[in-house]
Amino acid sequence: MNLALDRAYWLGLLVSVVLPVLVGLVTTRVTSAGTKAVLLLALSTANGLLVEVANPGPGFDLGTAAILSLVAFATGVLAHFGLWKPAGVSGKAQDSLITASSAPRSV
Repeated sequence: MNLALDRAYWLGLLVSVVLPVLVGLVTTRVTSAGTKAVLLLALSTANGLLVEVANPGPGFDLGTAAILSLVAFATGVLAHFGLWKPAGVSGKAQDSLITASSAPRSV
C-alpha cells in the first residue's frame, strides 16, 4: 500500500490542529461551548474547502471538501481535549486577546 498525500492535505491537517487555539483567541471564557463548537465547525469547513481548492488534482470535488471539513473538525476537537486543554494552552489563549469585563460600562 502506497500512501501519498499532497502538501495541501498535510498543511490542512496541521491547520486543523491549531484551529482550537484560534477559537480560544477570539472567544472568552464565558462564551458558551456551543458557540465555540459552531465557530470551530465554521473554521473547519473553511479549512476543508481551501484545502480542496489548493489541491493540485484535476478539479474541485465538493464531496472531498466535505470529508476534509469533517476530518478537520474531528481533529480540532481531539486536539483541543487531548493536547491544548490539558497543557493549559486553551486557557492562556482565551486570556491573551479578548477579556470579558465584569464591571458595567459607564455612559
